[in-house]
Amino acid sequence: MLFTLFAFILALGLLVTFHELGHYWVARRCGVRILRFSVGFGPILLRRHDRRGTEWALSAIPLGGYVKMLDDAPPGADAATQRAAFNAQPLSRRVAVVAAGPLANLLLAAFIYTLLSLWGVQEPAAILAAPAAGTPAAQAGVQAGDHLTAVNGQAVDSWTQARWQLLEPLAKGGQVMLTVQTPPHGATRQASLRLSAHDFGPDGPDPLAQAGLALQAPQAVIGTVNADGVARQAGLQAGDVVLAAAGQERPSVQAFVRIVRERPGQTLALRVDRQSTPLELTLTPAAVDDAGQTVGRIGALIEARQPLVLVRLGPLDSLWSGVRHTWDMSLFTVRMMGRMVVGAVSWRNISGPVTIAEYAGQTARIGLEAYLRFLALISISIGVLNLLPIPMLDGGHLLFYLIEALRGGRPVSDRVRDLGLRVGMGLVFSLMFLALFNDFSRLFR
Repeated sequence: MLFTLFAFILALGLLVTFHELGHYWVARRCGVRILRFSVGFGPILLRRHDRRGTEWALSAIPLGGYVKMLDDAPPGADAATQRAAFNAQPLSRRVAVVAAGPLANLLLAAFIYTLLSLWGVQEPAAILAAPAAGTPAAQAGVQAGDHLTAVNGQAVDSWTQARWQLLEPLAKGGQVMLTVQTPPHGATRQASLRLSAHDFGPDGPDPLAQAGLALQAPQAVIGTVNADGVARQAGLQAGDVVLAAAGQERPSVQAFVRIVRERPGQTLALRVDRQSTPLELTLTPAAVDDAGQTVGRIGALIEARQPLVLVRLGPLDSLWSGVRHTWDMSLFTVRMMGRMVVGAVSWRNISGPVTIAEYAGQTARIGLEAYLRFLALISISIGVLNLLPIPMLDGGHLLFYLIEALRGGRPVSDRVRDLGLRVGMGLVFSLMFLALFNDFSRLFR
């Protein structure tokens, strides 16, 4: 619990502070006076002033931060102070300052994705399981063991990349062309799937699985072998990959364990791969008592091995990949929001702080790579959300500035601005309530 809370506070604090740093950096270069930059909210714990008069503060509630600018010069202020007020800036500078926060979040996401591509990550190879009968993949002739190499002509190096390329076709439906390599000789062929539009509900089935596309189950591999067990007597060694057992090809860990348990005292034919050499073996599982039931045991630990590929790009390719992935993810987020508005996607997809905290803890436990991907995803969400044309958000201010530009430099009236802020506040609080309602609905379901 404490670990999850820490991971959540670190993520939200980092991302919101980075958002505010975007506002701060551009405002400073536009000549706007910054009164305070606070890391956190609430009572100030520590503070200091720099030579420009900006107060740098550390506040008690570590959930983000804020930048306080000089909006209007006080009466009787000198010319320099008047020029440093935010509302005295030309329209182009005000637009730049407001847009800088969301753009900083998008740049952070692009940087994280670039860093991961440079670093190189181990991802599951895109080797497909046998599709369920009647699914689009089965109708297209996809077979167990097919290696997916491209989606609609876009090359994919891993299952993670394949899932991403398939999100858009699954969201809107239509025709999708898969390029697959068939084992054992790697012959390439095309498989055309006709997909229907799917609702990405958080509690619903996996749309990829519904289309018949799933990752092949991890291979069963012999782990530690007991010195006096049946496995050692039959000649099994640690690292042997189970290719077939009792006539079943490439059994999963669960399937292999079930085969052994169901055959106490029966001769079992095995085919294993030992350092790229296939071997034929036989063994007879020992009959043991397990809670009053006789089951088979072979005296060896069975491990799961998922084929992995190292995805690593050069500097320029990594940068392009990071920018492109951020752009694609931003567009996908906007499209999903649009589909929610028209009712094509469930509003249950909106998540609040409880769900975000849960994912923060889960990804942090998995490792740094997963946590960084989580940070990039939430950073994109913050950036896109703040660009929505809702008064009270950055996008709402940009909407007012657009109207001002269309009116020839005449800003909207205070009455219209106040009304817009009230409407925007109502929308934002409604979304917050819906997000919390969804969080607790999942929590107590």
